[in-house]
Amino acid sequence: MKLKHLGRVLPFAGIVMLVFTLNACKKSGVVSNQPSKMNIYLTDAPAAYKAVWVDIQQVMVKSDADSAGGWVEVPLLKPGMYNLLNFRNGEDTLLGGVDLPAGKVSQIRLILGDTNQVVLEDGSIVDLKTPSAQQSGLKLNVDAELQPGIPYALVLDFDAARSIVKAGNSGQYILKPVIRAFAKAAGGGIQGVVLPDSANAQISAISGTDTLGALPDATGAYKFWGLPANNYTLIFAADSTTGYHSDTVNNVAVTVGNITTVDTVRLTH
Repeated sequence: MKLKHLGRVLPFAGIVMLVFTLNACKKSGVVSNQPSKMNIYLTDAPAAYKAVWVDIQQVMVKSDADSAGGWVEVPLLKPGMYNLLNFRNGEDTLLGGVDLPAGKVSQIRLILGDTNQVVLEDGSIVDLKTPSAQQSGLKLNVDAELQPGIPYALVLDFDAARSIVKAGNSGQYILKPVIRAFAKAAGGGIQGVVLPDSANAQISAISGTDTLGALPDATGAYKFWGLPANNYTLIFAADSTTGYHSDTVNNVAVTVGNITTVDTVRLTH
């Protein structure tokens, strides 16, 4: 089955309008001139590599309310190399946060360095070539209105599998980042366990024409998050070389702000 990432796909150096509802914890007694706090998180969709290292050097946010020209740099906790495969199945890491004036945020820009690498299944390390457009960064258009004194969280979901392209028989690999962005608490999630590990199952969550993929960890646990509220079909596709049969779970309901736990699926020969 060919997997297609759920929601809008944002190609590198492309600009796609993204409208989302940000998570806001309302406070009493908010003063209108208080800044808003925006935290930026990184997570990953699965990929069949041992490691995918990306060199994150800078994150910029365009605030239409900023008097200094609009682009505000987000101080990063640790600029440099991140292994995307450490942040799958609902795991994430905080890249950094910044106080912004209340008002409209229209764009986010992710700037990568030159030290990007993929570790193949045989353990060999290959440098990832990057398009020249990377110098200006990956731009995500955002339609968000920040309220004073309220914290917001935005997740950058980096699709490692679709972001790495093998260039024919040259042995070169090209990094063309594909990312979706969503509010950390917007939508809902699905989690569960598929066994046995020897089935090497891949899981797909399908709603209408949209499909999101996941790979279980060593315990069989998997997780989808940032899903729009809807009913989903889960397909547990066993590796055809293992002799295990695939399975399907229908009508998995996702509601906003909740994680739906699916009963353990045990694949059989």
